[in-house]
Amino acid sequence: MIYFDHLPLDKEILEALGQLSINYAFQPIFQVDGETVYAWEALMRPTDMTVTELIWKYAKDDKLHILEVATFFGAMQEYFLRGFAQRVSINSFPSDCMEPEEADAFWEYFGEEIRGRMIIESLEYPYFSPEHWKEKCRSVKAMDNLLSADDFGSGINNLELIRFMMPDIVKLDRELISGIDHIEEKQENVKNLLQEFHSMGMLVVAEGIEEKEEFDCLAGLGIDLFQGFYLARPS
Repeated sequence: MIYFDHLPLDKEILEALGQLSINYAFQPIFQVDGETVYAWEALMRPTDMTVTELIWKYAKDDKLHILEVATFFGAMQEYFLRGFAQRVSINSFPSDCMEPEEADAFWEYFGEEIRGRMIIESLEYPYFSPEHWKEKCRSVKAMDNLLSADDFGSGINNLELIRFMMPDIVKLDRELISGIDHIEEKQENVKNLLQEFHSMGMLVVAEGIEEKEEFDCLAGLGIDLFQGFYLARPS
C-alpha cells in the first residue's frame, strides 16, 4: 500500500491522504511493433472499493483535489520502486491541479529524475477548467514533460477542446476502435482524426485494443502508439 505521511506537505492534506488505502497498477503503452514500451500508465487501485466508487465518493464530497495530489505523489513513488526506465503517464482531473506549494513540494521531492519522464493525462470527467489546464501546461513544460488527452470520442474530450488544449498526445477511446478491422466507417473516421492530429504535431494512441485484428488494422492506418488487453493487462 502507498503511504504519504513522510511527504513534505502541510498537515491538512497529509491527514486527508492518510485516509486513503490505495495501490497502483501499471499498464504499458506500446510503440508500433507492439513490443517496445513507450510509457507506463499508472492506474489507481483502492483496496476497499473500486476506483470508480472512490472517485464518485470524493466527487460527491467535493474532494477530488485529494485524489489529484494522491495520484501524483503515489504513482511516482510506485513508479520509482518498480524501476521503470520509460515514461510514466499519470491521470489528472481536468477540473483540478495541484496548488503551487504542492507542485513545488512535488518537484523538490522527486527532483531532476522526473524531468522528461512524465506524461500528464487529462481525464474525460468531470469538467474542464481552462485555468487549471494553463497551470498544468506551465508546470509540465517547465520540466520538459508531456501532456495527453484521454478517451477522445467520449466524455468532454472532443475536437474543439483538443484544439484548445493542444496536447502532445491524444488517446482514442475504445468506442472509436472496437471492431475497426471490419467497420469501414470507423476506419475512415480514424484516418481523418489521424490526419487532423498529426497536422497539429500530436501523437495518437489507440487504447482498449482487445483483438489482434484491431491492432493490425490500426497499425496499418498509421496509429503511433497502442494500449489494451490484447497487448498487456495492468499489473
